[in-house]
Order: sequence, then C-alpha cells, then structure tokens
Amino acid sequence: MEGIAIRAPPRIRVSNPGLFAPRSTRNLIARDRTLGIQMIGRGKPNPSPLRCASAEKVSKDSNVTVTSNSDDITSSTADNGWDTGESVDDAAAKHGIRIRRRPLTGPPTHMVGPFEFRLENEGNTPQNILEKIIWDKDVEVQQIKERKPLSVLKKALEEAPPVRDFIGALKASYNRTGMPALIAEVKKASPSKGVLREDFDPVHIAKAYEKNGAACLSVLTDEKYFQGSFENLEAIRKAGVKCPLLCKEFIIDAWQIYYARCKGADAILLIAAVLPDLDIKYLTKICGMLGLAALVEVHDEREMDRVLGIDGIQLIGINNRNLETFEVDISNTKRLLEGERGGIIAERDIIVVGESGLFTPEDVSYVQNAGVKAVLVGESLIKQEDPGKAIAGLFGKDISSSV
Repeated sequence: MEGIAIRAPPRIRVSNPGLFAPRSTRNLIARDRTLGIQMIGRGKPNPSPLRCASAEKVSKDSNVTVTSNSDDITSSTADNGWDTGESVDDAAAKHGIRIRRRPLTGPPTHMVGPFEFRLENEGNTPQNILEKIIWDKDVEVQQIKERKPLSVLKKALEEAPPVRDFIGALKASYNRTGMPALIAEVKKASPSKGVLREDFDPVHIAKAYEKNGAACLSVLTDEKYFQGSFENLEAIRKAGVKCPLLCKEFIIDAWQIYYARCKGADAILLIAAVLPDLDIKYLTKICGMLGLAALVEVHDEREMDRVLGIDGIQLIGINNRNLETFEVDISNTKRLLEGERGGIIAERDIIVVGESGLFTPEDVSYVQNAGVKAVLVGESLIKQEDPGKAIAGLFGKDISSSV
C-alpha cells in the first residue's frame, strides 16, 4: 500500500479546561464497544470473551476458536495493549506490530496545576498514513456492520458467484510463461500520488488486463484514500471477467471478509504490519471456510518470520515500500528470501508475490531470480495510455495466452 509519512510535531491538547472531575471519578467503568473490553480504573483492561463467528462451521486449534450461528464476528484481537495505556514501544515489542489499531484512549497523562493534557504525539496522533487509514477503517467498518449485520451477509452469500482458484491461476500462468504470474491492479488513486488515471473505467481496464495476460486482478475497494469501492469489485465480477479477483482492502475485522465474498472476491489481503499473529490465524481460517485465498503481506524480516511461524500460509506478498519512509527498494524482496527463509518457503511450496517498485523487465527479472513467482503491479500499468498493452512492456514480451 502506498502513502506518505506523517510526522506531527508535539502539540498540547487540553481536556475540557475548567470542567475537571475529581480524581476519584476517574475510576468509573467505561466500555469499548468495538473490542468488547471493559476498562476499569486508569486504563486497566478486564477483557470479556471475544467471539469469532462464521456462518458455516466450527474450527478450533490451540490458539483460535471460531464459533457459528452468531452475528458477533468481532476481531480476535491480540492487540489489547493498544487500548490500555501501554506505550507504543512496549506494545510493539510485545506483538511486533508497528501500526496501531486505533488511537490511545484513557485519561490524559500530564498534569500542570489543575490542567490535564496529552501531547498529540503520545498515542492519539497517527504515526504515518497507513496508521491513519487503519484508524479511519476501524470507524468505517463498525458503522457499516450496524447497517449490514452478519445475518444480512449470510443471505447474500447464498447468491454470491462461485469462488475461483486464485492460487491455481497464479501457478498455471507461471508454468505457461516461465515468468512471474501477474496480479494486475485496478486502482484509480493513491494517498501519495493522487489520481493515477482520470478516465477510470474499472470494467474496461479489468478486461484489458485479462486480454493481455494477467493471471489475476487486484481491485482496490477503499474509497477514502484510493477512490475505490466494492461496487467496482462487483461490477468487474458481473462483467464476465474470468480472472480471479483479489479484494485489496485494509482488513481488520472478519466481517469484511464475508462482505468481500458477497461482492465476488476470490482472495483477500491481510497486512502483517497491522494484524497480530492470532488475528492472521483466525482470518485465514475464515478465508478457508469461505474458499478464499489469503495474501499475507510483509514488509521486513520480522514480519516474514512471524508469518512463516503460522501454519497453513500459502501466499505471501513482499511489499518493497518502507512503512516509515515510504521509500521503495526492490532489493528488499531478495533480502527477505535469502537463506533459511527461502528454504522454508520452497519446502512449503508457498507462492511469493513481489509488490511495489516494479516498472521494467529488469525489475521483474530481479525479483524472479530472488524467488518470486508472482508480481502485483498497479501504478506502472494504470498510468499508461493503454494499461493492457503496458503489460508487454513490463515483462519485455507478450504474455497473453494468444501467443
């Protein structure tokens, strides 16, 4: 995912000056409805059970329980530290997560005379654009869930088109061409580059990609930052495009996976920088129950090691964009696939997808030599006059099935 780094200077935010309650009233009980966690006292959690529901069946292992027949499909969230007043550094060290699920809550942390305040860089201001997107997505999902609960999605699932084999399509393309399979991205805009294509017709672009050799398509569904939509995903599926479709969304809740499936998705994206291991395990189980592939995206060695420690992962995306600086370096792919990691991936027959910074045949060849068997490309195709024909320029030859 693309974006620009946000670094806000420290500012002081005063909490209701002149309207301060006595200190004793700070021990009142408040409830975080989105997590189902009861907060008692100064930010100490009293977790209530978090149920993870599906419409199909029950799946259990030592770490994840998925129950059925409930509209409560809140995230399994192993990230309670983000909400308890624990410092960002402590939470990151514990979970290996740099992107927080939501702003820090709880009482202000500083006192000057009668005034209580929190510095805006102390947990309640996003560290970068990805974190801002996640915070906004958390609010957005909770609002949509109220209008379209799981009971509604269950009925819609009965009318959803059959799932196509996303991973099978990538393997078939790789075997046919001897080059990384292409996941071509249908993307109108990005936070860092703005609008990439003014004359944006998602169905026309999708058909052009398919005609010119794309094995699968990635469709941006985030509206606020990428000007995408689930309507675009649904329209492409209904238009007769045969390529399996990846729903490119910021997944933080299992509800989103059900919704994507209702709109015709064959695969979804999970971002390791956002999701704790328990959430990845749980969400991939939901994908398996619905027949969807899960592309788990990593950015660095630590995230790669976390994901390789999870059983059943079949598809890993390596994003060459640095989350802190948003600089792109395709040597990141090679670094993450060297040594023991590469051996584990080969042994488990995991397909690795190269993401970001791929513009030329030399770029594609470089990541292929590193061990990549698929590439996800958006900007370098969508900005060209004919996005479909641009595929031949990216690979250095025509990779369409008509060849």
